Amino acid sequence: MQSLGRILVVDDEASITDAMQGILDERGYKVKVAPTLGVSSDLLYEQPFDLIFTDLVLPDGSGMSLIERVRSEAPETQLILMTAHGSTDLAIDAIKKGAYYYIEKPFAPERVIALTERALERACPLKSGETPGRAPTQRTYGMIGASPKMLAIYDTIEATADSDASVLLEGESGTGKELIANAFHVSSSRAGRAFVHINCAAIPNELIESELFGYKRGAFTGADRDKRGLIEAASGGTLLLDEITEMPLHLQAKLLRVLQERKLRRLGDEREIEVNFRLVSATNRDTSQAMKEGLLREDLYFRVGTIKIEVPPLRERLDDLPLLAAHFLKIYADKYRKKITGISHEAIASLARYEWPGNVRELESVIERAVLFCRGAQITGHNLPNRGITGDSTPASYEVPPFLTLEEIEREAIVQTLARTGGNIKKAAQILSVHRPTFYRKLKRFGLLGPRGQSN
Repeated sequence: MQSLGRILVVDDEASITDAMQGILDERGYKVKVAPTLGVSSDLLYEQPFDLIFTDLVLPDGSGMSLIERVRSEAPETQLILMTAHGSTDLAIDAIKKGAYYYIEKPFAPERVIALTERALERACPLKSGETPGRAPTQRTYGMIGASPKMLAIYDTIEATADSDASVLLEGESGTGKELIANAFHVSSSRAGRAFVHINCAAIPNELIESELFGYKRGAFTGADRDKRGLIEAASGGTLLLDEITEMPLHLQAKLLRVLQERKLRRLGDEREIEVNFRLVSATNRDTSQAMKEGLLREDLYFRVGTIKIEVPPLRERLDDLPLLAAHFLKIYADKYRKKITGISHEAIASLARYEWPGNVRELESVIERAVLFCRGAQITGHNLPNRGITGDSTPASYEVPPFLTLEEIEREAIVQTLARTGGNIKKAAQILSVHRPTFYRKLKRFGLLGPRGQSN
């Protein structure tokens, strides 16, 4: 067990503190509990803590005041807000005030453990494996998100950043593959060297070979000087080959040879040049299908995919949507000098219902537009584009089955929404615009809630 692990849980519900203490004690952390702000102050006076979980509503005040106090007095301590109120605005406000993240009740033990580990790594990166002498890097590597799929990506980056193993990023356009590639670079020993990004789809086929491998003077008409290729330029650093499935097959064979021998030959040159680079490849295609269609050589696939990461689309990590939206809101409110403090529940619910074919890149565009059109202190549904996000992505009409009562129709809507979200109660509640406590009551009434608080 890591040495960093003194945790304080502040909540007036004994069931919560008992559960948290049991979950964290089992992992070897040193846990103290406090039912009020007053008791937490006494404990903070007695000893420092590495991480504090605090409820939002406490008998003698607000968890927000504890967050503000700890952030000013002990900035190295990490804070996680616990709330049963499903308030996105309050959660975002807590993060702005210095909280690491938030967790909504009821929560799964694995979620508590994952957030605890990530928060403690952030509390002291040098004690959790950071290489001495390298500038400390925030655990999220500049990416926004703490959903399980994003946490798994951070784990992979951390475990393999300093190796030379090739990385293959597979995911839809707009999911942030370039950010992940850059994270591998900046967290490695190659961070001080070049990071070269090549989009194979953007270079004409007749030019891509000379761009990648370079050429010798006189190699072809117009080659009036020696030119270093982009692969050679990446030597010592990291090379990102974006849309690798768009690379012509004869160049894929040439790239495979470079990866095997770590040498390349410029066009028209007789001598070979040694190159030392870390390769990260990316594609928005299904690589299995690309190989079947003859767009990707199988031998190259096995060489470039030593570490393969499936980058999730935004619709599969909607837990991160409020944080992403708040992040873009801050960027564009500052850029356009607008005094906008948040996003309404109505707007967040509309965003959560949308399928996001353009992923995070599309969300950024939507928030920028909303900031431009917003005339108040808060973005509302009226500031969002009408097409798609407010309903065009769903059928224009819905035919109600005959002879069903209103209650039966409501139950069926919940069942179908849970099926769409894979049983994710939080996501289903967002889509249906129902507060979580109310949604749980409906699940219980309709017999859709299992014994462990999961959907049947």
